[in-house]
Formats: sequence, structure tokens, C-alpha cells
Amino acid sequence: MPLDIRPLAAAPKVSPALLVAGLFLGGCSDVQLGSPESLWLLWLVPALVVFFIYAFRTKTRLLRHFAATEMLERLTSGVSRPRQYLKAMLVVIGLGAAILALAELRYGFTWEEVKREGVDIVVALDVSDSMLVEDAESGGRLSRLERAKREITDLLALLEGDRIGLVAFAGAAFVECPLTLDYGAAEIFLDAIDTDLIPVKGTDLAGAVRTALEAFEGSASSSQAIILITDGEDHSGDALKAAEEAALAGVRIFTIGIGRDEGAPIPQAKGGFRRDRRGDIILSKLDEPTLQKMALNTGGRYVRSVTGDVDLEQIYAQGIKATLEDQELGSKRRQRWEERFQWLLALALLVLMLEPLISDRVRRGGPARV
Repeated sequence: MPLDIRPLAAAPKVSPALLVAGLFLGGCSDVQLGSPESLWLLWLVPALVVFFIYAFRTKTRLLRHFAATEMLERLTSGVSRPRQYLKAMLVVIGLGAAILALAELRYGFTWEEVKREGVDIVVALDVSDSMLVEDAESGGRLSRLERAKREITDLLALLEGDRIGLVAFAGAAFVECPLTLDYGAAEIFLDAIDTDLIPVKGTDLAGAVRTALEAFEGSASSSQAIILITDGEDHSGDALKAAEEAALAGVRIFTIGIGRDEGAPIPQAKGGFRRDRRGDIILSKLDEPTLQKMALNTGGRYVRSVTGDVDLEQIYAQGIKATLEDQELGSKRRQRWEERFQWLLALALLVLMLEPLISDRVRRGGPARV
């Protein structure tokens, strides 16, 4: 996603001491960790302290067990116990600082203006009863509508700065979700879509296209696309004319056909299948020619939905993004945190490099404490 980022405010200058102190101040809004999951490694610090305490005490106990007091004082007279403590403390500090650096300490931030660039996309989803037919995958366990909603959910995960809107249609159409950059909100609206949403029965493809065109009103973007997901059974007979209107408005229509050529019976809520006046079971079949013409007449493309959930990905990546130019759709401010873990990393390296340079040997001038 192309971004135009401009800093709006400078990050505060702070000392390393303040950084470390701020890390341990609960509720400090200016401190953040990039990888807080790394903090679980901090249990190694007290474990190392316990190890050193145990090691020092065990060493002293063993020496006192195998040597007399006078001999022990002579053996340890050249060893500085305070220096040994200092070396152990440096190792503990180095380990703790390294773990905190691994957690990616961040302190202070700048405000940035992020311009969102992309295209406007309105997804028109068929919610007519024929979309309840369970022939959208091998074995007949998934309805056309559920398959279509899965496709749209996959699309939401692919969007990069594009605005998305939802239109639900059957015998009538209405805007379920206006154009938005909030993909989470769009998914909530998508979950609410069902065949009971529109009381007018039938499939009005023309109404779906015209309602989608209305959803673009007020948009300054000239890169606009309609994704029409349906079984293609147009009961209005006006779909191609509506497609021409979209072409005149510069809007491309990309169509996805759901279902199978041989058709399948339409289930009813009370049980059984829908029948015609003669009592014969009505078969809902995919009408590809209409969808193909609508896409062709507007410069879009048609894709047949098959098992694999890649249909909208093809239309989005190879159709919409490959043929439409990204336009500026708005901007927002965001925080960019300043990475400060370098101070802790430098501290860890310093003390760990200093530790082997400190000798625990002293000039003989008297017995050392044991």
C-alpha cells in the first residue's frame, strides 16, 4: 500500500536512565514493548542469582570441610570475594539488560500522517433463496451464500488501503455497508447478511448494479469497481442495460458465478424444496452467459467459483489492482514509536565485556573473607 508519511511532532529526548526507569513505571503511556512475549525470559535472572548464591555457599562449605581454618585462610588470601560478587552481579545485569533489549523497548513517539491510497470496491452479494442451494462444494455440504461470504471474508484479508462497501440484493437491493476503510466493521455487516434480509423475492441483478453505483456517490476516486457475486439467475431481464450504465460511469464490474451447470433444488425453511405451479421441483442453475457479458461490457472479468477459495483473490490481484490506479482515499494520524532498545543492548554488551576483564585475584596483604 503506497503511504505518504509526514512527521507531525518530534519525539522527546530522554536519558538512558529515564528510559530504564520508565520501563518499570506501571501505566506509563510513553513506554511500549515491541515484543512483550520475550519478558517471560526474565525468570532466568532470579534463577541465575539463586545459582550464584548456591555456588558461592557450596564452594565455601566444601573448602571448610576439606581444609582447616588456617590452611583455608592461606589458600584464599589471594582471592577477593567482593570482586567475585561484582563479576557475578555484572553477569546478572548483562542478562537482564539483554532480555529487556530483546523485548524491544520503545519510548516516545512521533505523530505521522498516513495517506491511504487504493480503489473503491462495492461487493454486491445475492441473498435470494436460490443462494441457499447446497452445491458450492463437492459433496453438497455448503450453500452458495455461505461460500460467497467465505470468499468476501478472504477478500477483506487481502485489502491494502482500499475502501470496501457491501450491497445485499434479491428482488430488491440496498446498501448493507457504505464504503469504509474499517474492514472489521465490514465483516460484522457481512456476518449479518442472510436470505431473510430482503422480503422481496427474486434476483434483480440490474437493481444490484444501480444500488452499487449509488454507493459510489460522493467518492472523489475515479478507480471504482463492483464485484457481483450471484448464481446469475436474473429475473429482471435488465442486467445488461445496468452494466452499460456502469460502463458509462467508468465503473468496472467483476462477476463471480456460484453454483453448478446441472443445478440443484432450492431448500425451504419449513422443509422440502421449492416447487413450481405444476408441483415440479425447481432447479437453480448457474447462468454464466449473463455474468460474462456484464463483465465484458464494463472491462471487468468473470470468474467461476470452484473449490479452493481463490476466486476473489484472482479478481482482486489480477483484475482490480492490475487494471485500476490507486487513488487517495483519505488520511489518518498514527503513532510511530521510537526504538530505544539500543541503550539496553549497549549496556548488556558493556557489562558482559567488562566482566572477564575484572580479576578476582588481589595482592597478598592479608586473608580474604570466606
